[in-house]
Amino acid sequence: MQNFQGIIASVVLGACLFASPVHAQEAAQATKSKQHIQYDVYAGGIHALKSNLNIVLTDKERYDVDLTAKTYGLLGKMAPWEGKFESHGWSTKVGMKPEVHQATTTWRGDEEIKKYSYNKDGSFKSYVITDDENDGKVKKVAAELTQNTSDVLTATLNVMQSMATNSKCEGSEEVFDGKRRFKMIFKEKKAVKLEDSRWNAYAGDAVECTVEVKPVAGKWHEKPRGWMSIQEQGRDQGTMPTVWFANIKEGEPAVPVKVRVKTSYGTLFMHMTKYTAQGKSLKIEK
Repeated sequence: MQNFQGIIASVVLGACLFASPVHAQEAAQATKSKQHIQYDVYAGGIHALKSNLNIVLTDKERYDVDLTAKTYGLLGKMAPWEGKFESHGWSTKVGMKPEVHQATTTWRGDEEIKKYSYNKDGSFKSYVITDDENDGKVKKVAAELTQNTSDVLTATLNVMQSMATNSKCEGSEEVFDGKRRFKMIFKEKKAVKLEDSRWNAYAGDAVECTVEVKPVAGKWHEKPRGWMSIQEQGRDQGTMPTVWFANIKEGEPAVPVKVRVKTSYGTLFMHMTKYTAQGKSLKIEK
């Protein structure tokens, strides 16, 4: 299931991952824009995951992003995993900066919570794990792994926000994942027009973009594991993990409408099946 966690977090969109209840309440009272997107994930033709993404921008110069995912159908019974990844922070002139990022994952009933806290100047504040082996105390982490890092969701949101203004899928940020530091790199391949599909709710102009993770610091295995293994399997087959972004609603951040990850065991697709924002709604035709 670590592969599923890596895929979801790195894709969104990206990932991959929180503010207090007060921040959530402020966002609800001062919402400037909100987008809700639903996804279905297929692995080897099997419906493997369901996922939801919410993006909220407020008039108090803050943002809230949360991504949930859960194994589905037969896979859900054989490998019951679910995760919620959230980022909350400040919207500044130089981009989004996280204040709190949290990843809550559950595997066969066992829950793990990882919480990352940041200062507004970009410096790292603290890292906490709560599970069967950790009691929620602050972990000591080397500054070379944490300082001036972001999280997967915020890094992806910065690219999505940039695309809303210049339609270019370009950017990179360094991320601390609890053990290692890596650079997350978005590179544009080409502008495309997606055709009507029974799998996807969106058809129209999009930008095809690759996502690459490059190790920076920390202890990395000589032989790639987890997400790195998936990424390198795709590289061996001539394609990196790929995201198609589209500007669905003018003035809002672009959103992922399709994701493709090739591995030695088959191809994984994530399709957008529903989109809602003020004055705009899309869904797949049954």
